[in-house]
Amino acid sequence: MNDIQKAQTSGTADQLRLGVAVALLIGGIVAYYVLGSAEATWLRWLAVGAGIVLAAAVLVPSRYGADFKQFVIDSRIELRKVVWPTRKETGMTTLVVFAFTVLAGVFFWGVDLLLAWAMRHITGQGG
Repeated sequence: MNDIQKAQTSGTADQLRLGVAVALLIGGIVAYYVLGSAEATWLRWLAVGAGIVLAAAVLVPSRYGADFKQFVIDSRIELRKVVWPTRKETGMTTLVVFAFTVLAGVFFWGVDLLLAWAMRHITGQGG
């Protein structure tokens, strides 16, 4: 087989695996409701867990599983690049947010009072 035929076969096989995995996942969820409240709760959740595990087992050897594994690896690399703020920086940022919140509250309270005063004088209503 040439590379194009191999890629098409692999793509079709991966799509089939994806379909089977989705069917197994949905089957686990359906089993949860089919078992109903008559069965023990742990048994119903076991059906859901089995659906998830079986779907993952079908999906892992596919291209989708390899892509997900690479995504997790890349995510961990990016997470290591994050520079977390120090305790002092976090405290200062929190204080700035609180101060701005109070300042904005006072500003909008003043605007509300001004507009209420203006409307009282325009309409002649109010005390």
